[in-house]
Amino acid sequence: MKLYLKGHDYKYAAEQIMMALFPDVKPEYSQEAPAESEDYAAITVSSGERFITASAIVKQDGTEVRGMARAGTECLTDKLQRDRQMQRIVKLSFYRAALQLLPEAPAWGALTGIRPGTLMTRFLEQGLSDGAALRQMKRSYFLRDDKARLCLATAKHAMEVESWLRPEDIALYVGIPFCPTRCAYCSFVSQSVEKSMGLIEPFLSALWFEIEAVAKIVRKLGLRVRAVYVGGGTPTTLSSGQLTELLDRLEGEFDLSRSLEFSVEAGRPDTITEEKLRALEGRATRISINPQSMNDRVLEAIGRRHTAEDIRTAYQMARGEFSGQINMDLIAGLPADTAEGFNGTIEELISMEPDNITIHTLALKRGSKITIENTQRPDKSQVEDMLRYADSALTTAGYGPYYLYRQKFMSGGFENVGWAKPGSESFYNILIMEELCTILAMGGGASTKLVDRKSGLIKRIFDPKYPKEYIERIEGAVCAKKGIEEFYSRKL
Repeated sequence: MKLYLKGHDYKYAAEQIMMALFPDVKPEYSQEAPAESEDYAAITVSSGERFITASAIVKQDGTEVRGMARAGTECLTDKLQRDRQMQRIVKLSFYRAALQLLPEAPAWGALTGIRPGTLMTRFLEQGLSDGAALRQMKRSYFLRDDKARLCLATAKHAMEVESWLRPEDIALYVGIPFCPTRCAYCSFVSQSVEKSMGLIEPFLSALWFEIEAVAKIVRKLGLRVRAVYVGGGTPTTLSSGQLTELLDRLEGEFDLSRSLEFSVEAGRPDTITEEKLRALEGRATRISINPQSMNDRVLEAIGRRHTAEDIRTAYQMARGEFSGQINMDLIAGLPADTAEGFNGTIEELISMEPDNITIHTLALKRGSKITIENTQRPDKSQVEDMLRYADSALTTAGYGPYYLYRQKFMSGGFENVGWAKPGSESFYNILIMEELCTILAMGGGASTKLVDRKSGLIKRIFDPKYPKEYIERIEGAVCAKKGIEEFYSRKL
């Protein structure tokens, strides 16, 4: 679909709402007017004395529709507010037009972006009551009631955490980009150990070098580590000895005495052993065992080389050897799954009583096997049935939503939600999803995010993506970390 912008340059906002409402449509740009038979969208912004107005025309399959949205000029108090209002009305005008072409209103209305709870937080920070904030959220973005309530619940957790954070508080992330095999839905930066076993030791040597360099910066700046997360990939792809050395290095280089949480992804049951769990016991406070499904047919379809019984065995082993919290991840919308099968997985996981259960919606990543091969999978209505059942069953079992995020190209345009028993919410997940503090990241494909909450400034530093690249370019990666000192020097 050709996309035309007139009187503004809010291209990203226009593309976001277009792809959210028409996920199979790719925006195109042209200097020439569309032919009479072509689909197109045009969004025009005009300014008046009292209002700034966005008008959208959308034409699809010969049908032309229009929509409009506006904001009072009194709201445009500074550049940040102007950008927010402009993006909002650009999206709303397109939404109001496109809604006339859709079979039903989207669950998330006109809301795009990764962190929908952030908008709810703004309403609450204005002093609105819970009920007033819910009404404002629905009125502003046309959310369905259940999605607005998800935003409210997760925003409250974020606000609670933010209330006791200090400017010097940070979290650490360590990326271990290796997995036993590559899952069909995955596009993360990870290497199958079948192909790259020889890279693990040199990768770890490079990682030790980066950990030492970052720790020096943390000590110099007087930063305080409040959470650690070891992810990937699958960190438990490492041997028990390698895991022990990783934990030794982190504890030796960083002062973790004020850390509230130490999480390690033990995502694949085929990587979990008693020896590795004993290496984590007393040091990690939280691990993830991520079945994604408890249906063997689904596991086979996504390329997992383990069964549901292997998951049960690994979980029981973990409960026997590890005294910390356990999270389990599921994905709604996987190939070969059904609403009935997914609901059975939910019920079984609830019966196992993990501390957290994270419900992801399948994201159709460009580099994944599912996307490349256009693998058949549950449709939007089936995915919605899965998520509705999960919401009801988890609430009844005493779990509550505590963090929420969305991604591009998610099945049905839905969301990912972390559910937790009261008091077992993951501190790190809230920090990173709501951008509440700096996350210093080390390892393959790791992304450092420098956050200044007072000014709203965010800067990123990226490590090389792939293990071989990381090993070869480690000195440059460490040199780039000087940006941490520059950020905090400017901030102070």
